[in-house]
Amino acid sequence: MIIDLYGARRLDDVGHVERTLKRCVEASGATLLHLHLHPLKPTGGVTGVAVLEESHIAIHSWPENGYAALDIFMSGRADPARVIPVLQKAFEAKEVCVTAQLRGAASGENGERKGKTKRKPPAARLRATRKAKAAA
Repeated sequence: MIIDLYGARRLDDVGHVERTLKRCVEASGATLLHLHLHPLKPTGGVTGVAVLEESHIAIHSWPENGYAALDIFMSGRADPARVIPVLQKAFEAKEVCVTAQLRGAASGENGERKGKTKRKPPAARLRATRKAKAAA
């Protein structure tokens, strides 16, 4: 999933970003292996990654524009859609734009792709290429 936050706050607070990413990992049911965040100068933004047993969550923020870009890549039983309300609430985002990208498919013995994947996410789990207005 690609998540863009607009009109967001506290994007320059490394401690807040860290706590929020940890809540995202917990909400999704993923397993945190390592979390590394770095403050950016002179803008005050934050960049970093939560390395998960199921893959990763990456963030890059531009507090001067109230904008943050996140990549959520998870496999297994982890549910990336559960991070959306956590992010919206923690950063008080006025608008959240979510794009879902299903990756991978059944493959043959040589790793060759065998047709299209039949697995489609329920609409309740992922909102593909749709802007979701944040609750006031």
